[in-house]
Amino acid sequence: MLFTSYEFLLFAALLLVGYYLFPRAWQWRLLLVASLVFYWLAGPRYLIFLLLTASSTYAVGRWMDANLRAQETTLTEQRQAWEKEQRKSFKAREKKKRFRMLLLGLIFNFGMLAVLKYTGFAVHNVNRLLHAFGAENTLNIPSLLLPMGISFYTFQSMSYLIDVYREKVSAERHPLKFLLFVSYFPQLVQGPISRYADLGPQLTAGHAFSSRNVRWGLERVLWGYFKKLVIADRALIVIKALLDEPASYRGMYVLMMILLYTVQIYADFTGGIDITVGLSEAMGIRLTENFNRPFLSRSTKEYWNRWHITMGTWFTDYVFYPLSVCKPMQRLSKFSRQHFGNAVGKRIPVYLATVATWFLTGLWHGAGWNFIVWGLLNCLVILVSQECVPLYTRFYRRFPRLNESAVWHGVQAARTVLLMGVIRTLDCYRDVPLTFRLWGSMFTTFNYGDLFNGAVLDLGLGRADWILLLIATAVMFAVSLWGIREPVRAKLDRHPTAEASAVALVFLLIMIFGAYGIGFDASQFIYNQF
Repeated sequence: MLFTSYEFLLFAALLLVGYYLFPRAWQWRLLLVASLVFYWLAGPRYLIFLLLTASSTYAVGRWMDANLRAQETTLTEQRQAWEKEQRKSFKAREKKKRFRMLLLGLIFNFGMLAVLKYTGFAVHNVNRLLHAFGAENTLNIPSLLLPMGISFYTFQSMSYLIDVYREKVSAERHPLKFLLFVSYFPQLVQGPISRYADLGPQLTAGHAFSSRNVRWGLERVLWGYFKKLVIADRALIVIKALLDEPASYRGMYVLMMILLYTVQIYADFTGGIDITVGLSEAMGIRLTENFNRPFLSRSTKEYWNRWHITMGTWFTDYVFYPLSVCKPMQRLSKFSRQHFGNAVGKRIPVYLATVATWFLTGLWHGAGWNFIVWGLLNCLVILVSQECVPLYTRFYRRFPRLNESAVWHGVQAARTVLLMGVIRTLDCYRDVPLTFRLWGSMFTTFNYGDLFNGAVLDLGLGRADWILLLIATAVMFAVSLWGIREPVRAKLDRHPTAEASAVALVFLLIMIFGAYGIGFDASQFIYNQF
């Protein structure tokens, strides 16, 4: 069920009405039924894998929690009988048991994700190796089912399991309440990736009707549809045309792809998040924000602190930090300090953990070498920038006013956006060597006159549509900038007439200029593939 479909609008409207008609103690049950129905409608077979993840995670979490409680009981009972070393040894043994159970849960669930999502990619690469060594027979590439949102709900479930192991949260005792945390439908399509401590209690708490929550939530939903239907799906028409024969569209068209895809993925992704967060807000549920004006970022590192925030913090908390401080990494660091000096030794854990994190981040985005190269290029830019920090420091000491200049900040932000846009075209072209050649063509194929001779009008959009796309994009970014100091909805809330006029205007723009109906294809959200 597409978020952009009429069926979803009816589904969401009926849920919202029913949510506040139900007694507060029963609201979470309605949410659970709605979530399971939503997922079943996407594909009944998908539900099997979601239930496997939920049930296995619930069981392992309960076992670890029970083990921890039994440990505390034993320690209390043996307080007088055991010496300090005995207590310490007992706690270490019990923690190893919990760690083995954690590993079992992680291997089962990440293994299921890996088999479903990456088997075809792995077999394809094995076949390429066999061909390289002269083998004539190759393996058949299986066609496996890929459940909707499996990467999102797997990561969310595994964060819960790790947090139970780390004793940051207690295991949820009610199996259906835990199932709701895993299956909560608004965020199944493209996140955000919520933590149990933030989302779990909210889902089951029950919420009284609040006119402000409903009004603000629906306004955000409407704004999300504006981004998706007026901007993202209109830009997608040109992007698809450029991708029909990518090798034929070189030079200026590659730059056009970079800029258009930057706008399209931002409008598509943030539009979907607005719908998710807005619908949840209308029911009194606050989801973690996933974006914080990434196009104001002055560096790649800052960009990734502002873009897809919940994914970035997941990899930081559950991959980067554990890898950089694990015992093998510390032993390697010690060895490197002794043999190569302190400067090299202290960098090894950070560099290796960063490379591993970005490799997995790329792989998470898709089963293809283009995604892996995308991740490693981001890693390279971040590490090089980190090594250049002393140079930046000396530069700004020499030109102190430059670092305070709004114009210079704008130049840095434009550079970051353009660099991220260049790397991101690996998502579009998918072929790594072709992508590199097309990047080079921007400096060797001088067809920039096509911007002015009408050639771009042959890419699926007429002159009026191009003008509309440019104006709508400018409005989208202007509204974002207007809300830096205070949310736009809070500003409009003080002026009811202006608020009603703005809502009516956005609604009319969607109805008149939205990419839906005869002759249009309201596409699925980009991140639904994960």
